[in-house]
Amino acid sequence: MSERVIPLIDQRLRSVAARVPSVLTPPGGLLADSMGRPLRDLRISVTDRCNFRCSYCMPKDVFDKDYPYLPHSSLLSFEEITRVARQFVAHGVHKLRLTGGEPLLRKNLEILIAQLAALRTVDGEPLDITLTTNGSLLKRKAQALKDAGLQRVTVSLDGLDDRIFRAMNDVDFPVADVLDGIAAAQAAGLGPIKVNMVVKRGTNDHEILPMARHFKGTGVVLRFIEYMDVGATNGWRMDEVLPSAEVVRRIQRELPLVPLGATTPGETAERWGYADGSGEIGVISSVTQAFCGDCNRARLSTEGHLYLCLFASQGHDLRHLLRGNVSDAELASAIAAIWQGRSDRYSEQRASLPPDAGTGTRRVEMSYIGG
Repeated sequence: MSERVIPLIDQRLRSVAARVPSVLTPPGGLLADSMGRPLRDLRISVTDRCNFRCSYCMPKDVFDKDYPYLPHSSLLSFEEITRVARQFVAHGVHKLRLTGGEPLLRKNLEILIAQLAALRTVDGEPLDITLTTNGSLLKRKAQALKDAGLQRVTVSLDGLDDRIFRAMNDVDFPVADVLDGIAAAQAAGLGPIKVNMVVKRGTNDHEILPMARHFKGTGVVLRFIEYMDVGATNGWRMDEVLPSAEVVRRIQRELPLVPLGATTPGETAERWGYADGSGEIGVISSVTQAFCGDCNRARLSTEGHLYLCLFASQGHDLRHLLRGNVSDAELASAIAAIWQGRSDRYSEQRASLPPDAGTGTRRVEMSYIGG
């Protein structure tokens, strides 16, 4: 058995100060990085806390009772988040996803959602506002989230077998409560709902077909995600990755599938429809296939650090600008300068690089910037 290495360096501290360029860049609704990829999607982490201890994200031996979570004063306020989001929208973002940790642990989150829902794209259209959750608090909060302006939810669920699910979340949380949360979200009109299943070979891959059977015909889109080498605490091993192609083959043997085209540019999931027209599944090949070519996502951490890749080792600190004496034009220009310098393409490079190659440091944790 390989020994678990617990990082001694706090990944949250690895950021550089964002700078206002000498020549300002007025937002024009279209901002491209150094590889021509437009900025369209902003993922906003609203808390670094979670009530689950999934081994692939926040393992209990690292995130224990003594783990130093961020103090409230370090978190961006709802007004600060909204101000940043407004500048991103001016640069062409049309989708905002709230993440964590577990975002529903952030008190009064509905206030933030209402503030974000009031924003409009450069074309005057409402934003696509969605949220990723483990579903544990969804049953009691679904209607309030919908009333505040949330449009959709994505629920993380790694199996229907209660024993396996309790073991994977490592806090003995029952799967029935998550299923109740999904039902409440459907009843509130938060849809179409997506359910994400992280597949680990030898741990929960026998749940692939039960999950497909359960959600087929319900209107819920089930997506299977390859176990990723994100961060440094999850003990990732390639032999625990089940390729998406194998996931599709297993389902195809019982439930015939037909390929579907992408719905939006930069979509990470490969879509497959049931041949009988009763819905679809998606597979996210985060390890076996590169998806950097048209990636249009930026990620804002809980304390205001901007990350340009899920596998990044360094962020750009926007909080000091927000809490300094800078104008919206200066803030927008700082964001533009960061995105225009972006060249991240880790998943394309992974096959030819050893872990941490080119950085000399560990990558940021998924629990800190969201998935």
